[in-house]
Amino acid sequence: MRLKDRVAIVTGAGGSIGGAVCRRLASEGADVCLAARRATPELASEVRALGRRAIEVCTDVTSQTANQEMVRQTVEAFGKVDILVTVAGVVSMGAAETLAEEEWDRVMAINLKGAFLSCQAVISQMRRQRYGRIINMGSLLAKNGGNPRPWIDRSEQARAGNVAYGSAKAGVHAMTLFLAKELAADGITVNAVAPGPIGTRMTTNLPDSIRLQIPAGRLGTPEEVADAVAYLAGDQAGWVTGEILDINGGVWID
Repeated sequence: MRLKDRVAIVTGAGGSIGGAVCRRLASEGADVCLAARRATPELASEVRALGRRAIEVCTDVTSQTANQEMVRQTVEAFGKVDILVTVAGVVSMGAAETLAEEEWDRVMAINLKGAFLSCQAVISQMRRQRYGRIINMGSLLAKNGGNPRPWIDRSEQARAGNVAYGSAKAGVHAMTLFLAKELAADGITVNAVAPGPIGTRMTTNLPDSIRLQIPAGRLGTPEEVADAVAYLAGDQAGWVTGEILDINGGVWID
């Protein structure tokens, strides 16, 4: 129970990784705000079955006002916010040459702007507490230039994450480093996890040729991402800040 009596907000709670994070934090003792575009009653029931409190907040992470309201409702329900995990995001696939401007803007708005606005919304509350854990969801694609190998097989590009997704996640990594330095003196740590290919709805169409590039020989699981988040959310990681933690089965080692 490393997170006993802590309060967490998880954006993107309706997704595979977001749901796994909510369940893991609850199993460690945290009460959880389940923030998502739509209600998540089954997940809320799972959290409560673990003996923790849960509230559902339907929100739009691209709105500053909506993020502030998410934090307000959490503080109203639980009295504080100790942990924020920004999982909310969308996938984008295809070649740079045919990438629509509207798609670039959509991905940046949700994956980068949305993560920043969620972080921004908790800062004043965490500063008042002199305590906070912010964990952002980055990506292997922010580091490796993408998984496809179009010089071998151009068809891979159409079925894997593209430049908009990777660029947005690289922005999340940079934002994490900036916030880590800015907030360290306030007792707030800011870190990110950078998953490689994880077995979720987003990777259903991932080409087998890309799966075979994973040294561990398999896709990761949402629960393995949640394990890393739980570590960074706990007191034992109090001297860890500005870290981009790779979770990728050996695909990218730095």
